[in-house]
Amino acid sequence: MDTVDVQDTNRRVIEQFRAGGEVEGMHRERLVLLTTTGRRTGKPRTVPMMYHRDGPRLLVVASNIGAPRHPDWYLNLIADSRVKVEVDGATFDGEALPLLGADYVRTWGELEEHYPFLADHQAKAREAKRVIPIVELSEED
Repeated sequence: MDTVDVQDTNRRVIEQFRAGGEVEGMHRERLVLLTTTGRRTGKPRTVPMMYHRDGPRLLVVASNIGAPRHPDWYLNLIADSRVKVEVDGATFDGEALPLLGADYVRTWGELEEHYPFLADHQAKAREAKRVIPIVELSEED
């Protein structure tokens, strides 16, 4: 069985995304590059991920494919909510804030309608007693 080197894949996707061309194996129009500050190192950490537009809001989901723990990028932004966002040919400094309460419940339902695979991710995460966060990326004023 071949194993995928996630860090190598991320480096390739980031390079292709920033070059402005096609991103091999992905839909460029659905990708955002999110740079957080490493909670232990203090160094910038950039990851490519799928995003969703909810009206004017830019949302990302910390599904980690339903793994028992949150992805590192999410743990980083909990420690420091300031982020850099690269999307749709623009780059901005922003703030990343998890959705809460009724907003979370409503938005999760809408996301599952658009992306049915998220229901499987949520079921796996629930086995580990983890709720998958939804994060809004807002441009700083």
